[in-house]
Amino acid sequence: MTEPVLLILLSLADQPRHGYAILQDTEKMSDGRVRLSTGTLYGALRRLLDEGWIERFREEDNSRGKQAYRLTSLGQRSLQREVNRLKHLTRLASVRVARKET
Repeated sequence: MTEPVLLILLSLADQPRHGYAILQDTEKMSDGRVRLSTGTLYGALRRLLDEGWIERFREEDNSRGKQAYRLTSLGQRSLQREVNRLKHLTRLASVRVARKET
């Protein structure tokens, strides 16, 4: 899973968001290091929709016609698998680096 996709899924993990809110949240989570273009964002959203990891969400107060998205249960499971994979790699790296330092 690429970092932008991971950040998009993390952005949707706590609440549904529309595209601009996802852009802002991913930039904030990465401390400004990852700045997605709208083309990158909407291409990733399209793939995530096709894979069934996210779905369109109809917001109650949607007077401006913004499309919101939210994680599906499949998306939540996929995100959790990736988080577990990253935790494993972090533990492994910590052990290996600690050996080098001693």
